[in-house]
Amino acid sequence: MVLPFLARRPTVPAKDGGSWPHVVIIGGGFAGANAVLGLRDARVRVTLIDRNVYKTFQPLLYQVATAGLNPGDVTMFLRGLSLKVPNMRYRQGEVIGVDPEQKVVTLDEGQRGEKRLRYDYLVLANGATTTYFGTPGAEEHAMPMYTRSQALAIRDRVFSELERASRARDGDLLHVSIVGGGPTGVEIAGALADFRQQELDILYPEIDPGTLRIRLVQRGDELIKEFREEFREYAAHELEDRGVHLCLGHGVKSVGYDYVTLDDDTVLESDITIWAAGVAIADVVKTWGLPQDKRGRLDVDENLEVKGFPGVFAAGDIAGGDDALPQLAQPAIQAGRAVARAIAADVAGRTKKPFRYVDLGTMATIGRHAAITEMPELPGVGSIGLNGTVGWFAWLGVHVTKLLGHRNQRAVAMNLLSLYSGTRATHQPNPVVGEVDSLRAAREFEEQAPHRKFGADHQA
Repeated sequence: MVLPFLARRPTVPAKDGGSWPHVVIIGGGFAGANAVLGLRDARVRVTLIDRNVYKTFQPLLYQVATAGLNPGDVTMFLRGLSLKVPNMRYRQGEVIGVDPEQKVVTLDEGQRGEKRLRYDYLVLANGATTTYFGTPGAEEHAMPMYTRSQALAIRDRVFSELERASRARDGDLLHVSIVGGGPTGVEIAGALADFRQQELDILYPEIDPGTLRIRLVQRGDELIKEFREEFREYAAHELEDRGVHLCLGHGVKSVGYDYVTLDDDTVLESDITIWAAGVAIADVVKTWGLPQDKRGRLDVDENLEVKGFPGVFAAGDIAGGDDALPQLAQPAIQAGRAVARAIAADVAGRTKKPFRYVDLGTMATIGRHAAITEMPELPGVGSIGLNGTVGWFAWLGVHVTKLLGHRNQRAVAMNLLSLYSGTRATHQPNPVVGEVDSLRAAREFEEQAPHRKFGADHQA
C-alpha cells in the first residue's frame, strides 16, 4: 500500500477531460502560476501561455544581477507544473490579440500563420513591463532589471567593466548609478556595496575597492516609501554606512553612455546605469477592448473579473480598478489563487466569493545581516517590525518558502547562507559569472569617445 503523502498525482487528465471548459491563462508569473495550481482539482482544461518556458522569482533577480545566485536558482520550468496539475498544458507563444467578444486568443508561435485558441474562461496575468517615463536616452543606455535576461545582462556588464577597469592605466573609476529608491533599487545597491566590501579586493587585487562607486538616485526625499518612517531612515543609514552615495530629491532628466543628467541639469558620471524606477502595462493591452484605469491596468470587480466581460479575469500587476493592489509578489499570489477559486466555483455552479486581500507584510533586504520586515497591524498590538539580522532571517525564510519547487528552495537557501554567513576572514568569494566580454566593453568604450562626457580620452 502506498501512503497518501507519497503517492504522485495522475499525470494525465480524466478520460472525459476533453469536454471540460477550457481555461486559458496568459502569463506564468506569480499570478498565473498560482492560478494554474489552484485549478488542479477543477473539472477544466487549462492552457498556460507564456513567452518564456520558465517562471522567474523576481524578488531575487537582484541577486542574479550581482552574481550572488545562479539564474537557475530563481527560475522554474513552467511545464513542471503539470506534475501537480495534470489538466494543465503549456504553450510557448506571444499573445498578439485578445477578442473577448469571440472568446479567442491569437498567438504568434514563430511559425507561418497565427494560432487562434478558443476559451471559456480567460485569465490575464501577463504582468507589466519596464517604463522609462519618456526619459531621453534611458531606453538606449539604461539597463532595466525586470526579467531574467535583463538581470544577466547587468551581471555580465558589471564584470566586463571591472575587467576593463583592471587593465586601465589611468586609474579610471567605475561608477554605477541605480535609478529608483524602491525595494529593487535599495536591494541591488546594497548587494553591490557588499560585493565591494567583501569580495572586490580579493577577486581584483589590482583594483582599489574605492574604484567602484555606487550611487542611488531617487526622485523623492526618502527611500522605500512603502515602509514606515523609521525603516526608511534605517535603510538610508545602512546604505550610507556601506558607502552608497544617496542622491535624493532629484529625478533623472536624461541618460547617456557614461552619464546621467539630473533634473537640475547636474551631470553625473555613470558607466553603468541600472533602471529600477517603475513598471507600466504593455501597450498591446490597449488593443484588447477591455476597460483600463488611469494607470493602464485592467478595471476589475470584487471577483477580479474584468468589468463588463464575464469569464475574463485579471490578476497580478495587470489588475487595477478602484482598489488596485500593490504590484508586488504577495498580492499577485493571492489574486491568482482567488481567480482559480472563482472559476472552479462557476464551473461547479456555486456562487463566487469576493476576493479579499490579506496583507502579510512587506519586506526588503539592504545587504549582509540587514533587512526590513514590516508586518501588518494587529488588534491591541499594532504594527510589528523587524530589522537587522533578525529581519534578514525572516526575509530569507519567507522568500525561500515562496519559491516553487523544492530544488529551487534548497539551492537558494544554501547559496544565500553561504554568501552572507561568516565574516570577512572566512568568506570565500565565488560569484556566479557568465559571458564576461571585457574586450567588447573596451572596444565600445573607445568607440564612444566622441559621446562620452568622462574618461581620460573623451572628446569634449
